[in-house]
Amino acid sequence: MRRRSFDSILSLGGVVLTVVLIVAGALLMWGYTFTNAQVHNQLAEQQITFPPAAAFANAKPGTEITPGMLPYLQKYAGQQLTTGAQAEAYADHFIAVHLSEMPLGGVYSKVSAASLAAPTNAALAAEVQTVFRGTTLRGLLLEAYAFSKFGQIALIAAICSFVLAGIMALLSVLGFVHLRRTREDEEVLTSTHPLRELVAS
Repeated sequence: MRRRSFDSILSLGGVVLTVVLIVAGALLMWGYTFTNAQVHNQLAEQQITFPPAAAFANAKPGTEITPGMLPYLQKYAGQQLTTGAQAEAYADHFIAVHLSEMPLGGVYSKVSAASLAAPTNAALAAEVQTVFRGTTLRGLLLEAYAFSKFGQIALIAAICSFVLAGIMALLSVLGFVHLRRTREDEEVLTSTHPLRELVAS
């Protein structure tokens, strides 16, 4: 095969791959932007606010803020919950803690079963509603957190695609430069090349 033909094929292939990577990066970036905006907007609509700094200053066992919550929640004191990271912190280190302090560990199936076994127990019936609401809100917040992670993965993948596209574009340019310097009659494998002799044998 002529060396110029070989270089042309590789260089044009590099151009095609560069375009594919740019398109993939653009789609991934759109996915990140869309996911991030949806998570922010959906969480903002809930109007959930972290307890104020004063509550964290008075953290005690059995109160709204326990000492174990401080490493996860104190940095968000007084802020509105609008990000996936905040949603995960609030769900796993605020709601989950308070649910665990309720009768039967705040597990909805257990509380519901206990309420069904004692249908006249109004306090237990109210407990079922509280646990159900807490568990539901926690699940919704963790779902928002999961989607925010998908968005972050899309952002990382987009950056990788753009970097690879840049590398492929550079290699393609170098290929075209090499193509201009190659003689018309030059072969990829000359008649004396060891590889051609091996193939011929």
